[in-house]
Amino acid sequence: MQAVKHIIAIASGKGGVGKSTTAVNLALALRSTGARVGLLDADIYGPSIALMLGVADGTRPDSSDGKTLTPISAHGLQSMSMAYLASERTPMVWRGPMAGGALIQMLEQTNWGELDYLLIDMPPGTGDIQLTLSQKAALSGAVIVTTPQDIALLDARKGIEMFRKVSVPVLGVIENMSMHTCSKCGHSESIFGADGGQRISKEYSVELLASLPLDRVIRENTDAGTPVVLSEPTSEAAKAFAGAALALQHALEGSEPSEDFPTISISDD
Repeated sequence: MQAVKHIIAIASGKGGVGKSTTAVNLALALRSTGARVGLLDADIYGPSIALMLGVADGTRPDSSDGKTLTPISAHGLQSMSMAYLASERTPMVWRGPMAGGALIQMLEQTNWGELDYLLIDMPPGTGDIQLTLSQKAALSGAVIVTTPQDIALLDARKGIEMFRKVSVPVLGVIENMSMHTCSKCGHSESIFGADGGQRISKEYSVELLASLPLDRVIRENTDAGTPVVLSEPTSEAAKAFAGAALALQHALEGSEPSEDFPTISISDD
């Protein structure tokens, strides 16, 4: 891990906000700037990065020494996921400590090589895996993904508060599904509400890295294993991800990773 310059958690307090789709496209947008980028799928129970990157089911990582894993290369990214270690129909019926142990093994026992950025697609919530990662990895920071919907913002606040409690800087917020534009008539509508990302960014004095559209092309290309940043680089959606990557790079310029692992202490105050 000493060869990785920045480790960044892509997180959300709530599932269903498009966090994994955002993580994949953000990683590819960073890669398009010439950076060396890795992507770790930390959702042990529901890994989806392999499908989004178009990696065939049954693909397994090699090991040159019998102790460490060689990451799977996809679209220029170095990737690792539980999906590479089990079949897509195999459920991980594990308690929290086992899931946390699996995450740390994938993080520390993968030959990532020299990377500028390692993005970690976190599972939703603020539980064992999030705390384990905060203890074991020198995170440069976290990015919170949310939709403008009030119910999503409630959980996004919990995610921000969790990272603050474990001394991990929040680099910014990405608002997903902010605006839908009809492909037939061109009418734009805020289906999930308006300005939610802007409000929460202002509340916590962090940057709003991007407001991403609610666009069918993002979903279709992600399901096909050809994320929109690659398949339609001139689209408005791809440009939004490129803007998010640039904003993230600027945010990192003012943030240095902690040299010491945080001491986790959770209280109700």
